Amino acid sequence: MALNVGIYLYDNAEVLDFAGPFEVFSTANRLHSEPAFHVFLIGETGATIEARGGFQVIPAYSFNNHPPIDVLIVVGGVHTAELLKPNVLRWIGANTESAKLVASVCTGVFLLATAGVIQSETVTTHWEDIPDLRRDFPNLHIKENTPWVDQDRVVTSAGISAGIGMSLHLVSRLVSQDLAIRTARQMEFDWQLS
Repeated sequence: MALNVGIYLYDNAEVLDFAGPFEVFSTANRLHSEPAFHVFLIGETGATIEARGGFQVIPAYSFNNHPPIDVLIVVGGVHTAELLKPNVLRWIGANTESAKLVASVCTGVFLLATAGVIQSETVTTHWEDIPDLRRDFPNLHIKENTPWVDQDRVVTSAGISAGIGMSLHLVSRLVSQDLAIRTARQMEFDWQLS
């Protein structure tokens, strides 16, 4: 049975933060004997989202009508407005409780921390945002110069293209390393196992 991979995005989300992981899971499906993932985008209302650079995307689902989520991915971008939305933080918290695995790309880690999903874990984010993450969440252990950090149920990645590598790691973890390697090759992505 395919795992439901829900990717949460919002206005001013970084395009590759959601498009990269989406491509990884959908490419893995094409290479697997049967679909291992049902990957979909979720927006707060389901309305068109204007990501970075004016890239417009219509999420498949809103907070009110998405399927149960097995793997929740929270993306980064200009995230500060999202931190001020109680509805968003509640939704992230509630879906984290029911998901098997939670991941963030780039500054998505700020949303996980503000929602109380992570409190003292080891995490990473985009190099440019590490000082702010340290200041705002001093109990987190922040790793620099690493593409992703796996803390069992919570996986965080550095910025932008690092979300592709993290998603390949999730494919490896959830299905097989062979499928992840074949997916990286199909995408012509130089994936470093770590």
